[in-house]
Amino acid sequence: MSVQPLTLPLLPSLVAAPRHSFSVVDGVRLHWVEYGDPCSRTPVVLLHGLNDSHLTWRQIAPLLSRGRHVLALDLPGHGLSDRPDASYELTWYARILARWLDTLAAPAVDLVGHSLGGGIALALLADRRPSIRRLVLAAPGGLGREVSFILRLASIPGVVEHFGQPFMSIGTRLALNGWREKLPDRHIAELSAMNATRGTARAFARTVRDLIDWRGQRHSFLRRAHEVADLPPIAVLWGDRDSIIPIAHGRALVEGIDGVRFTEFAGCGHYLHHDDPQAFAQGVRDAVDALSWPPMRLRIVAQPAPRTTAWLGDPQSVRAG
Repeated sequence: MSVQPLTLPLLPSLVAAPRHSFSVVDGVRLHWVEYGDPCSRTPVVLLHGLNDSHLTWRQIAPLLSRGRHVLALDLPGHGLSDRPDASYELTWYARILARWLDTLAAPAVDLVGHSLGGGIALALLADRRPSIRRLVLAAPGGLGREVSFILRLASIPGVVEHFGQPFMSIGTRLALNGWREKLPDRHIAELSAMNATRGTARAFARTVRDLIDWRGQRHSFLRRAHEVADLPPIAVLWGDRDSIIPIAHGRALVEGIDGVRFTEFAGCGHYLHHDDPQAFAQGVRDAVDALSWPPMRLRIVAQPAPRTTAWLGDPQSVRAG
């Protein structure tokens, strides 16, 4: 399915001002921004990607908050959240997020995850499946080997963690250079300032080290999806010009699981929510507001992984059945 640009005007006067919140979870101070008013409908939680922050949802969250309570979290090691001396493994992120979700006054949430945020959302299915009503994945990690060369290069042990902090700000500016016509200068300046915070390079390096090696991505959801007894409805959104994680990974998920809804965004790259925010917001709303969903059924059944392998572990350690 391909999405064409939509005309969905942003009406600031109809959207409540965002509210910043902080909470300490397992010793980590987390920051998030809330949009809209809490209501009886399932809240929407937005999870950003690597080296990003809540700012990435600045154009999306107001659109989603019409009739919804939206929470845009800064993952630990990112944005205005703490940068502890931690492992930054996928399972660590999932554990922190799971305990943060426990603090919310909601029995379940709709999760929207971009890139790293999508990989964390998938990892949450291991022990927080009842807390997830629907899952929207935007160019998520953890679905296949291929990933950009620059991220494989960043996985070289020790280099970024010990020498990268002075370059995190300029690196952010360079990474967003292709979206300068899409993003206001203040967005890039604010994110660059956040990533200049001490500890950002350590968080970035350790996250990449867990997720990626010189061969590519180390984690594979399809290898472990059989461990989730009851998959939630899953929608996948992907830009057809993504140069970070190939769109073929999204198509593979559709082939592996019946019921997955796949939407291709024409002319969009990895940051598809920047390239076409209106169409992206509409894609999310179509998923979380759908009145019905076809049954979710896993087609690919993998053999159980060795006990020493973490959930969503190295795909080389498990052979498909």
